[in-house]
Amino acid sequence: MIEATKTSAPTAIPTTADTSYLERMESTLDQVDRNLAVARALAVSIVIPVYNERETIAETLRRVQAVGIHQEIILVDDYSTDGTREVLLELAKQPDIRLLLHGYNRGKGAALRTAFAEVQGDVILIQDADLEYDPRDYPRLLAPLERGEAKVVYGSRFLENPRQDPSRLHRLGNRLLTALSNRMTGQRLTDMETCYKVFRREILDGLEFEQNRFGFEPEFTAKLAKRGHRIVEVPIAYHSRGYDEGKKIGFRDALNALWCIAKYR
Repeated sequence: MIEATKTSAPTAIPTTADTSYLERMESTLDQVDRNLAVARALAVSIVIPVYNERETIAETLRRVQAVGIHQEIILVDDYSTDGTREVLLELAKQPDIRLLLHGYNRGKGAALRTAFAEVQGDVILIQDADLEYDPRDYPRLLAPLERGEAKVVYGSRFLENPRQDPSRLHRLGNRLLTALSNRMTGQRLTDMETCYKVFRREILDGLEFEQNRFGFEPEFTAKLAKRGHRIVEVPIAYHSRGYDEGKKIGFRDALNALWCIAKYR
């Protein structure tokens, strides 16, 4: 005698009146459409100076690529000694990434000069490799350029929420340097030292930069001001890290920034 196999009634699929997920999906799709529109309107070269960022560089690139607005990503390895270069050589196998190598450590400013000489896009966007800055801010940064309102845009960490940087010392130092820079250049910035500087490549024509380290920031700002460029700021997100996590800018760089503000006024 064969015993009949019992079959259970199909489990009812629970229903919910919560349709917020549909709104989130629609918002995400809208953002993708906006990013694609920006990518079609602007050929963007993203330049990333890299020095000893083995733990963060792959995730930084993943986030940059996820935004999807770039024509190319140019990485400049400033002679990393912690295994970063090996990671970069593997990442550079991707078709949208170009890797340039320094034969000795020269500094952020020098790495940016190396990248500027190689960019092919109409717009240059500077990105750090350490996860402090969020690539999801790219559309906001590029919008004034796309609308023709400016040729240079800075992303300000302090325009809307200064306490994103939990260090009072850093906030005070940045406020002082930015105020002195504004006094010398006539700009009205809140964050001269920001990493996020976005500009049309044409503004580099005839400009030469000297600073090899973080003095690039005040030098760049001063030389643009001398050319009569008005710098537009937009607010950005910021996720500060400490020196135990690899932060590199220090007191010596602050003193050098003061010297650069005076030199390039």
